[in-house]
Amino acid sequence: MKIKKIELGDSRWNKRYSICTLVSNFEQYEKMYDSFVKSGFIDEDTEYLVADNSVKNNFDAFAAYNQFLNSACGKYIILCHQDILLDFDNRSALETHLSELDEIDPLWAVVGNAGSSSFGRNVIRITDPSIQNLRFGSFPSRVFSVDENFILVKNSANLSVSHDLCGFHLYGTDLCLIADILGRSCYVVDFHLRHLSAGTVDERFYNVRDNLVRKYMRALRPRFMQTMIDRFFLSGSSFLNLCLNHKRLLVLIKSVVKRFN
Repeated sequence: MKIKKIELGDSRWNKRYSICTLVSNFEQYEKMYDSFVKSGFIDEDTEYLVADNSVKNNFDAFAAYNQFLNSACGKYIILCHQDILLDFDNRSALETHLSELDEIDPLWAVVGNAGSSSFGRNVIRITDPSIQNLRFGSFPSRVFSVDENFILVKNSANLSVSHDLCGFHLYGTDLCLIADILGRSCYVVDFHLRHLSAGTVDERFYNVRDNLVRKYMRALRPRFMQTMIDRFFLSGSSFLNLCLNHKRLLVLIKSVVKRFN
């Protein structure tokens, strides 16, 4: 009988970094690539993966990023826009931040250079066309969403983005929501880079937002769960969980359901 035992650790990843980019303009991408190489992300331990949208839209962001997250061979997966340049901080600076997070919170899974830590409270480290050398907030900060210009994912967290969403917006938010559900955490660190655009908010953004809201209304809906040996109620409400998981009430609900069935 042939068997294979799983091993502890991350030896299955033969690269340290996977740099993953959805590309519609290869001239812009080459400048991004050159800036990564100059900053220390060399081919010996870094792979560069692209989803080619240069001729037509073969991929939306959700589909492309799931492909990246599934196939990347790096211990750390960087999902980034084609129009960023590492003009300021380099690989050494990034690894210092990752080591700090390992000490603070071993369950971290996602790192960005911009995100939101609470309602109306942003944390940002960036240079873009609207402002130079922006440093706002304290670092590192735990956040509940990250901007999509630069996202680093720990491969061992086994994350994905939603398969029932599509488009080119809010996949960073979706990724952080999924990480949180899986018991992982997300952070913004003081990693300064240049983003050549300030982002676009249009009708397509609001369409994705509405679809994301509907998706999580469905995914996080209150529900009764039935297993082979037990039943219980799940919701985000402590009061409902207390009331509807009372043994006598569950027996009553079961009898009513049986009668209607």
